[in-house]
Amino acid sequence: MSLVEYSVKEQVGYITLNRPDKRNALSHELITELKSAFINAESDIGVKVIVLKANGESFCAGADLAYLQQLQKFSYDENLADSNHLKELFLKIYSFKKIVIAQVQGHALAGGCGLVNVCDFTFAVPEAKFGYTEVKIGFIPALVAVFLVRKIGEQKARQLLLTGEIIKAEEALTRGIVTKVVTRGELDTAVFDFAQNLIKYNSTQSMELTKQLISEAQGLPLEDALNLAATMNAKARATDDCKKGIAAFLNKQELHW
Repeated sequence: MSLVEYSVKEQVGYITLNRPDKRNALSHELITELKSAFINAESDIGVKVIVLKANGESFCAGADLAYLQQLQKFSYDENLADSNHLKELFLKIYSFKKIVIAQVQGHALAGGCGLVNVCDFTFAVPEAKFGYTEVKIGFIPALVAVFLVRKIGEQKARQLLLTGEIIKAEEALTRGIVTKVVTRGELDTAVFDFAQNLIKYNSTQSMELTKQLISEAQGLPLEDALNLAATMNAKARATDDCKKGIAAFLNKQELHW
């Protein structure tokens, strides 16, 4: 059985975690299949937006604890290689050229919440819970911490990472982790309609360049960040989408992306 499913509907690619019996816990094999799925989706010219979702009651329970227990017998170098394996997945999703929407139908905890953090948007049901529980079991939220600080800021991140507090979807919304909370019956349609609006009304090239700018400008000194922005501004003006968009606006024509 495949641990990750991939399907396409009207230019929306669905990458689905398929380990429901283990609450979609992140095993080495599941991470490998997720990386492959995103690599394939990036080159799929028939897909403009990606939805990351899951089968079963949980979105993702984080690291597979049984596997982590096995890793305690590994050498430092072996553990570092395994950690880098997960790092590569998070970085792949975070820097993905296409928009990625997390569709959260159940709890997203620890590394599972990390998966949510690296997506561009997150839609969740009210029953879903979020949290970084690593400190409760003597572990650390290492990789997820880097992305959470970027997403919601240091002070808010400290509160979640150091307490291990589990919060409901509505509170995750107020803290900037979730984009929108919708009922379970509306979740599929809400995510699909949102994706279709992005596809229909936004330039794919523009969204890709904007994602790149947001990612790369963080951490740069102010002048370096502005130099990067100016460079990308100049490059964007030469793209086909920019030429098409400005011409359509000036000529009062309806755009069809």
